Amino acid sequence: MRTVVIIGAGPGGLAAAVGTRAAGAERVIVLERDSVPGGILNQCIHDGFGLIRYGKQLTGTEYAERAVEEAKAAGAEILTGHHVIRIGNTDGRHAVTTISRDGVRDFSADAVVISTGCRERTRGAISIPGSRPAGVFTAGVVQNFVNIRNIMPGKRVVILGSGDIGMIMARRLTLEGADVRAVIEILPQPAGLARNVSQCLYDYGIPIHCSHTVSRIIGKKKIEAVEMSALDEDMKPVPGTGEIIECDALILSVGLIPENEVAETAGVKLDPRSNGTVTDEYLQTSVPGIFSCGNSRRIMDLADFVSEQGELAGRNAVAFIDGSEMNSWDEARSTSMTKGFPEPDTVTCTVCPNGCQVRYSDGRYEGNKCPRGEKFAEQERTAPKRVLTTTVKMADGRLLPVRTDRPIGKNNLSRAIEEIRNNTGCGSGFGSGSGCKVRCGDVLTSVHDGNGETAAVIAAASMP
Repeated sequence: MRTVVIIGAGPGGLAAAVGTRAAGAERVIVLERDSVPGGILNQCIHDGFGLIRYGKQLTGTEYAERAVEEAKAAGAEILTGHHVIRIGNTDGRHAVTTISRDGVRDFSADAVVISTGCRERTRGAISIPGSRPAGVFTAGVVQNFVNIRNIMPGKRVVILGSGDIGMIMARRLTLEGADVRAVIEILPQPAGLARNVSQCLYDYGIPIHCSHTVSRIIGKKKIEAVEMSALDEDMKPVPGTGEIIECDALILSVGLIPENEVAETAGVKLDPRSNGTVTDEYLQTSVPGIFSCGNSRRIMDLADFVSEQGELAGRNAVAFIDGSEMNSWDEARSTSMTKGFPEPDTVTCTVCPNGCQVRYSDGRYEGNKCPRGEKFAEQERTAPKRVLTTTVKMADGRLLPVRTDRPIGKNNLSRAIEEIRNNTGCGSGFGSGSGCKVRCGDVLTSVHDGNGETAAVIAAASMP
């Protein structure tokens, strides 16, 4: 029986399960340390996922739900609460050891796919001077706090780093009532996508300071302020440029590191600069029969490409077992969306992954590759709209991600959130007793879109 073990049930691992089963593996086991599959997607309530893989714009939670269902439908065994502690070799087969509530368990595999994702750089990795008060978080932790645990990290927030999650959380915190006082970036340009600079910062008047850094953290028990300083050409703070910004939370969005402690136990070679796994063009690591995909291999911009790479890694794992020809990964498969500041007087189209920079000049649009880009740019110029994504509290206290079924007026987002929160029936009838369930796509309520019409508010995840 051809057996493949996949480590990690994020988008890459779930797609790898689909790929291995499609290629003919009789047994596919996905090991996930969290209590539910889906990986980081479970806390990504914002939209922008799925344009490549599913041909439509989904939230992260909706994308996760589809990926999980596909893996299950393919016949993969998904075991949650299983933390992989090592990969060994026994009689020519890979021995994957896990620890769970049931104790230590070994899985024997003909091939292994590593899809362990990445982790965030912390304050210790960037050495910010000052005291060590409470109130310093990474962007992913804050995303988990706000979107899953219903915890606000602070009301006056400074964000260091302009990675996409940092900017997305700037918008999210603003819509939750926080005052995001500044986004500070050491580079001359924002590190994230131009669309996020526009839709997450410019839309809400959040200032971004490039070529600056946090030169000091102020506070004893709790953070009270940060000092922001300009940087010279050597990336060192310029004396006399320090500006004190009062805040009660500092959020770090300063990069990601592939998480490969498990891969190291198998002797897999890692890139000393990035900590990513070193693979050949077939996604096979330095250890024959062990493959790697997604952010454990190299940090990727889109979950769609992580899924595509994972599916190929799964297929190649089976080809390795069979001794048949493997297919190579095209490294050009990455987002073409513009990063940094949006070009002046342009709109970054978001209807497809091309991310065209569309400019309006002399009564016509330029730069769009298709008619949809012109339509989107015209809407942005005359009456900009956004899909509203937020959460509602269920009767049992859990947060349910929701979204509008279509874009609504940009200037009506905050009012629409209040309208949802004031609707006591939205979410309160779910999770309170036997048989109370909500399925992804269920209509919960409706909100006014700011143009005299209403938009449906639908569940963006299933809750048993």
